[in-house]
Amino acid sequence: MREGSVKRKTKETEIEVSLNLDGTGVYDVKTGIGFLDHMMEQLSRHSLIDLKLRAEGDLHIDFHHTTEDTGIAIGEAFANALGDLKGIRRYASALIPMDETLTRVALDISNRPYLIWKVDFSRDKLGEMDTELFKEWFQAFAQAAGITLHVENLYGTNNHHIVESCFKALARSLRDAIEIDPRRADTIPSTKGVLGGSL
Repeated sequence: MREGSVKRKTKETEIEVSLNLDGTGVYDVKTGIGFLDHMMEQLSRHSLIDLKLRAEGDLHIDFHHTTEDTGIAIGEAFANALGDLKGIRRYASALIPMDETLTRVALDISNRPYLIWKVDFSRDKLGEMDTELFKEWFQAFAQAAGITLHVENLYGTNNHHIVESCFKALARSLRDAIEIDPRRADTIPSTKGVLGGSL
């Protein structure tokens, strides 16, 4: 089993994450932010990554630190679980509809973190959560996990559907990218023999 765990404590947040890349999508999530919990549950269920997450943060100020640091901690645990990256398929993409919404995610587990975010919202908040924080989560996760990540909402009007389709598309892409390719299970998926730096 490819497993990773992280404990992250700052003056703003205290977070514990454990995950299993070879799981069945079982989750146990508590961040203190209802909508973020919902997205983390979607991420786990559709990626088949088992996820346990506990986060306590300065929610009396706002949700920014907890959201961002959750992305960092999950990304670090994800990278730890992947280890040397041998055998993974590396590249994946997903096109996910949700009612009137369609979102595309493409990613490369490359050790070259980068985020392209082409997602717009027509509302400032979903429940109590600022919609601008979703980009912060994806940025933090991509950076900590070492993923080149492109997220593009092609169309949609319902803000809940837009953000949920982003997380589900990420989940399905991760599910495919971390699979072990039986034709090269003992090799790094790169002509260099390592991942990171230039191509």
